[in-house]
Amino acid sequence: MGRIIAFWRKRRDLFYPVLAFHGAILAGWGNREQQQVIEYLRTENQVLREQLRTKRLLLNDDQRCRLGVKGKVLGRKLLALVGNLFSPDTILRWHRQLVARKRDYSDRRNSVRRPWVRQVIVDLTLLFAKENPLWGYDRICDALANVGYHISDTTVASILKAHGIEPSGNRKRTGSWSEFLQAHWETLAAIDFTTCEVWTHNKMVTFYILVFMELKTRKVEVAGITTNPNTQWITQVTRELTNHEDGFLRNSSHLILDRDTSFRPLRTNLNEFTNVKPVLLPPKSPNLNCYIERFFRSLKSECLSCIIFIGEKSQHRAVAAFVEHYHAERNHQGLGNQITEPADEVGQVAGKIGCRKRLGKMLKYYHRDAA
Repeated sequence: MGRIIAFWRKRRDLFYPVLAFHGAILAGWGNREQQQVIEYLRTENQVLREQLRTKRLLLNDDQRCRLGVKGKVLGRKLLALVGNLFSPDTILRWHRQLVARKRDYSDRRNSVRRPWVRQVIVDLTLLFAKENPLWGYDRICDALANVGYHISDTTVASILKAHGIEPSGNRKRTGSWSEFLQAHWETLAAIDFTTCEVWTHNKMVTFYILVFMELKTRKVEVAGITTNPNTQWITQVTRELTNHEDGFLRNSSHLILDRDTSFRPLRTNLNEFTNVKPVLLPPKSPNLNCYIERFFRSLKSECLSCIIFIGEKSQHRAVAAFVEHYHAERNHQGLGNQITEPADEVGQVAGKIGCRKRLGKMLKYYHRDAA
């Protein structure tokens, strides 16, 4: 053993170059294999990029994190040589975002911001703005302060803007038809025609029924029934309805009517001899005279469409009976299910229940007999 060691010490200068040469050969072989692996991966990435050229590759946070960490180790130059699916700037940007997210302590910070406006205040602000189109921001603030809620005018403006409500200057110019009705509810009336077919002398004749309605109370007045609503007939009806003593329109200031040519003499007489102002509906808009149209619907479905009228008098009696039923016996949903002209027995809990019948039992009214 000693001889071997002594021989190695004498000849080691000869063995070192040989070992170094073989080490270089092994290192070159390993580097060549690594280079071949890298070349294959680059080619594979290029093929994948060609397949995804028209598509956007979406990654989740975990995938971005892995690429960002590995990309930071390689650096910009090596990333450009690899030929990856993402640019070096993108991968490095992901790494910077990871670092920023790690050092982000904003969730621990006490946020200082304007307090949320309570929902009750939002609801009241919208209610005041819709019911009062002339009110501005300051006026709404004052109304809220009266009920114990104190906010600024800018908060009111933000609430209205978020819900698509215009400022008061624009809301005044865009008033709705319902607002007009409510503003003149006490002195507002409506007028319109409806028709009915009657058999007379073996011939069917169309009769025109002219009806006036007081919108607040839903009271109606059948002004007349005729086959020819000419100028003379309309003029006479206008004189009777505008009579200062007992005319149906004596307490009205506005009369809603459509643009029917039959109403031309009526509009002329109203402008010349009375203080009632005619309010013309827009063309082709029957829904704007909805209250009297609803009365016509009830009149036809409960009376006119259920009877074959033979002679003018039968029609007059049927219309009169329905109007009496409409005023004294029919509940109106628009009036809180109340009767326009209720009798004394309405709402009683004592007494025998009776039934009042009209038009051959078509119209019925149940009530309690007076004790």
